[in-house]
Amino acid sequence: MSATSYDAIILGAGAAGLMAALTAGQRGRRVLLVDHAGEPGKKILISGGGRCNFTNIHTAADRYISENPHFARSALARYTPADFLELVNRHSIAWHEKTLGQLFCDGSARQIVEMLMAECRDGGVSFAFGDPVSGVEHADGRYRVMIDGREHQAPSLVLATGGLSIPKMGATGFALDIARKFGLSVVQTRPALVPFTLGEDEALFRSLSGVSADVIARWGKTAFREAALFTHKGLSGPAMLQISSYWQHRTPIEVNFLPDAGTDWLIEEKQARPRSAFRTAIARRLPERLAETLVERLGLDGELSTLRDGALRNAQEKLARWPFHPNGTEGYAKAEVTAGGISTRVLSQKTMEAGKVPGLHAIGEAVDVTGWLGGYNFQWAWASGRAAGEAI
Repeated sequence: MSATSYDAIILGAGAAGLMAALTAGQRGRRVLLVDHAGEPGKKILISGGGRCNFTNIHTAADRYISENPHFARSALARYTPADFLELVNRHSIAWHEKTLGQLFCDGSARQIVEMLMAECRDGGVSFAFGDPVSGVEHADGRYRVMIDGREHQAPSLVLATGGLSIPKMGATGFALDIARKFGLSVVQTRPALVPFTLGEDEALFRSLSGVSADVIARWGKTAFREAALFTHKGLSGPAMLQISSYWQHRTPIEVNFLPDAGTDWLIEEKQARPRSAFRTAIARRLPERLAETLVERLGLDGELSTLRDGALRNAQEKLARWPFHPNGTEGYAKAEVTAGGISTRVLSQKTMEAGKVPGLHAIGEAVDVTGWLGGYNFQWAWASGRAAGEAI
């Protein structure tokens, strides 16, 4: 059986793969877009609570983690949130800005997938969905991809199958395996934007499941101010997901439970309301169940007038730098993205092509570029997909 020939074969019909396919197709390239799932954009469909947080207007290279922190700058500069928003507007998809520059569909995330698929069709892209790739080879300047017993060939191959996060959605390490097969370096992967788990020493906080508070979460020099959520396993919410991308095992994180409180707020409270109970002063500023737990851990009680200023200052300091010692995370099953991946040091910033393997490109989550929570990872998918699509 003769092989079908294309100009490019793109493995993975997620955000990055769809963008690369529509870009190349609309440049007149013959493109085959492949995915083992029966439909494209499965992670797009579940993102943002089903409304797809499709970009962030504050996108900048310093909001991404990579062994090469400058790598993402070029692609992000050449395809911006405004560029993607122009596409969204052209398809008459209603959207709104939520918080911190996050843009969401007013309706369904399916609108974004349908938009991208419509753009692919406009570019004459061919699709092969629902069958796994059984082999990838490279010889004589052409890549040979076997799907359901049929061979497809192209001089360009794009790895866009994502990372290891959310395996129940079909995530695998396929892109990393192919990268290694062709001699590309891979940075150690780990779950990112993922909830923490707490051990028995901090089991008291697990009893607060469902309680949230506005905090500053800090690890080293990195800090995020957003909501933290206590779960039956540990800590979640935007602040915790953000800091998890930086956290290293066996190290503590610090939480400021009262980011708007003044330096000596408990002393001032004592002066203003000397007969107020210590636990009441805490409960005025925090959810009641959280306040009770913190007071129990602080070991202070009674009227403020009976407590020494030194003890109150110690309590202030503890509430501003409360240490938690996660014993791990909830892993890839709950991670929104995968940190690490195909090393950026072996890829071109302009084309996403592997320097030592002509015609091989890697984009999106498969690459060692991990964005903050809030649309940044989608913008990297669009930008890196566009960069590869313009090159193949």
